[in-house]
Amino acid sequence: MIELTELRAIVDAAQTVRVASHDDEGLFVVPMSFGYEVEEGADGAEPHWTFWLHCAAEGRKVDAWTADPQVALEIDVEGGVISGDYSCAYSYAFASIMASGRAARVTDAGEKVRGLSAIMAHMAPDAPVKFAPEATERVDVWRVDVNRLTGKRREGMRLG
Repeated sequence: MIELTELRAIVDAAQTVRVASHDDEGLFVVPMSFGYEVEEGADGAEPHWTFWLHCAAEGRKVDAWTADPQVALEIDVEGGVISGDYSCAYSYAFASIMASGRAARVTDAGEKVRGLSAIMAHMAPDAPVKFAPEATERVDVWRVDVNRLTGKRREGMRLG
């Protein structure tokens, strides 16, 4: 099991979350910018993760999330090629996160700013953050409350 500190490091290093959803056309995956919050669990409980997303107010993913808010998330960080003495010994080093949860559209202006601030803190931690009310009204902000999150790391060790 990967510790919370390492899970956070993986999420911090990633630039994109891939969100899997489904609709009447079938399964689909959308790469998105994101922000996140994590609250450590009390008395040995699992930490609670929230991922924040933003997008246009209409489109396939918004329709899908509105109809069925269950989503899956994937985040990965590349680690380079692991070489070996023969073809099948080659692999790829990586760190990844797999999660599932429930997407919810954020309508409260204060919570939208909270989500957008989390996204900016992840994408551009040194950038000044200020949101005009008109901008927060136009953008859709979604939160994904995670019910399951796991992580995996494949170190760049030589195989064989």
